[in-house]
Amino acid sequence: MPKFNYVALDSRGTESTGVVEAASSNEAISQLRQAGYFPTNVVEEGKGGARKSAGAKKPAKAIAAPGAAAKKEGITLFKKSTVKSKTLMIFTRQLATLIDAGLPLLRGLTVLAKQEKDLVLKRTINMLADSVQGGNTFSESLAQHPKIFNKLYINMVKAGELGGVLELVLNRLAEFQEKAQKIANKVKSAMAYPMIVLVIAVLIMWFLLVFIVPKFEAIFKDMLGNKPLPDITQIVIGISKAIQEHFFTIIGVFVGLVIAYQLFARSSVGRVVMDRVKLKIPLMGDLLRKSAISRFTRTLGTLVESGVPILQALNITKDTSGNAVIADAILKVHDAVKEGESIVAPLEASGVFPPLVISMIDVGEETGQLPAMLLKVADVFDDEVDNAVAGLTAMLEPLMIVFLALIVGSIVIALFMPLISIIQQMQNQ
Repeated sequence: MPKFNYVALDSRGTESTGVVEAASSNEAISQLRQAGYFPTNVVEEGKGGARKSAGAKKPAKAIAAPGAAAKKEGITLFKKSTVKSKTLMIFTRQLATLIDAGLPLLRGLTVLAKQEKDLVLKRTINMLADSVQGGNTFSESLAQHPKIFNKLYINMVKAGELGGVLELVLNRLAEFQEKAQKIANKVKSAMAYPMIVLVIAVLIMWFLLVFIVPKFEAIFKDMLGNKPLPDITQIVIGISKAIQEHFFTIIGVFVGLVIAYQLFARSSVGRVVMDRVKLKIPLMGDLLRKSAISRFTRTLGTLVESGVPILQALNITKDTSGNAVIADAILKVHDAVKEGESIVAPLEASGVFPPLVISMIDVGEETGQLPAMLLKVADVFDDEVDNAVAGLTAMLEPLMIVFLALIVGSIVIALFMPLISIIQQMQNQ
């Protein structure tokens, strides 16, 4: 492979000279830019040396391959390396529109890089443009940024390139991202309300137990002396004392439980257990199940419709399923298809998918319309998620209000009951 002498500036403006191996000068320039340099002179070795600079502060050195440069860059502390899903969705939609309008891919990337406000994505688009200009395919360029573009994205683009329908695949990707974002937002909004009410209930209970109950306890001692208090009042006073005397211990135990839960949930066994439990949670479990089924069918349908081989599509879908139970079912489907069997039997055996999904996929397989049927299932379950969110929100509102009333009401009753005895005692006197 030819060697090229270069003169380049680093991010601090310091000039460096060195040698880089590449197939062409464009690829050499691309490697230098991906390594964080700004080349000012690149000349093939033996055809006239690169311009020497008296002001160069760094010795000559060889530039590593793009992958090595990425690893070196990855050790930078506190450097943002991901992009929000909404930002990526907008980029995909805009790129699809530009290519569909007849602009070459490289020109489209250049246009989007100039107008992009997200610094991480802007830098990534510039690197994509350099890589494409250096002779790499778009999918190969995307694969150099796995933290931003997942396997689903890369493989769909690859299938679009092979089939000559990149703009169509990008449009499908954008639609997929938009619908996935919509479903995710609905699930988050459904879970946000009970969490907010729960936090408010905990704060109110903490305020009453720490600041209000001790003052009432002092009043009860002064007015009632050694007269026994009602059981509920003694329980509330006991909890109040425990919180005041062991506050940091309680906080420590709570933090320890959260850490233990996180460690358990990240383990292979714990992930399966927790995901299985999530699917069985009253009210919320049904919503999570429908959301997971919608994601699975839409991902698999979009991949197969875009030309990705079924086995490869199943592997990608397994990695992006978001639920270990669903992923295990997809793995069994993959093994069955690899042996030449139908995908229906392992799906039915998993016990996760309802009969409607099994029947529709079975019909899709028999008629040769599996991708279209998978996307139809996804549309059906998107509507199911909408209805589930609406029903869950309508049901949770009164339940959480009752829950909050029970907590506050129990403390108020516990404090009010001794007051009745005090009032009676004062009337007798």
